[in-house]
Amino acid sequence: MGNLAPAAVPARPLPKRVAAWVTGHIGLLPFLAYTGVFLGAPVFMVVLGAFQDNDGVFTTENITAAMSDQFGRSFVTSIELSALTAVLGAVFGAILAQAVLGTKPDGLVRKVVSSASGVLANFGGVPLAFAFIATLGSIGIVTKALTALGFDIYAGGFSLFAFTGIAIVYVYFQIPLMVIVFTPSLEGMREQWREAAENLGATKWQYWRHIAGPVLLPPFMASLLLLFANSFSAYATAYALTTGVVPLVPIQIGSLVSGNVVADQQNLGKALGLGMIVVVAIVMSIYNWMQRRTSRWLG
Repeated sequence: MGNLAPAAVPARPLPKRVAAWVTGHIGLLPFLAYTGVFLGAPVFMVVLGAFQDNDGVFTTENITAAMSDQFGRSFVTSIELSALTAVLGAVFGAILAQAVLGTKPDGLVRKVVSSASGVLANFGGVPLAFAFIATLGSIGIVTKALTALGFDIYAGGFSLFAFTGIAIVYVYFQIPLMVIVFTPSLEGMREQWREAAENLGATKWQYWRHIAGPVLLPPFMASLLLLFANSFSAYATAYALTTGVVPLVPIQIGSLVSGNVVADQQNLGKALGLGMIVVVAIVMSIYNWMQRRTSRWLG
């Protein structure tokens, strides 16, 4: 008898659930590839370099140096600046968003504020710094006008190129960002809740204290954290204003990586970058948790 060829084993089809999942998520592959190349790979290199010396040998000296007094103060200053501008931006942005929602849905005011918020929230870097220098700098237009009226703001200790000046510039783009991210939460408030409260005899203050306030608190705090992360990671505007005089973490990293301060300290800059990644990761984790809580009421 001749040798019989073994029968081909038919391929087992994928389970329906797995096949449905693959089909439903295959469109994410380009996004995942893009994120992996331009976000995942740089983060991996930063983490790896933070624990290496210039010869590629494992060490923790970079982490220790990043937590020293010199660079530790930059973390404190960055956190203080981010917290201050986030709170101011969140409060004034929420007030502006609520005021805009009181106008006509298709009115000119709402269209103008929405369009302006989208533009101003992304207006930063060197152009924003130049705009403020030309306006509130030592020889700026507004500064000269105030001086002519007898108000010399620089004589009182104010400086656009110090901590206070950076905070003012940051609030400029934090407020419109708050309008963008917080307006959907305000729009999600159901009119039936207010009507039910009024029918039960509640005042406006009681409605905001017992109904609107607790519902809007999670999205407000989530937006506040988003503004904190936005300010914490800003670099070009602060550097253009102060040229590194104010110790902020992004500026310290830029100086170390470029070798402007001390040569061959790129890995120390990566250690500072790792610290920023940890802070932003904590903030954004809390932000996502609050967003999930918000979706139960405003979804």
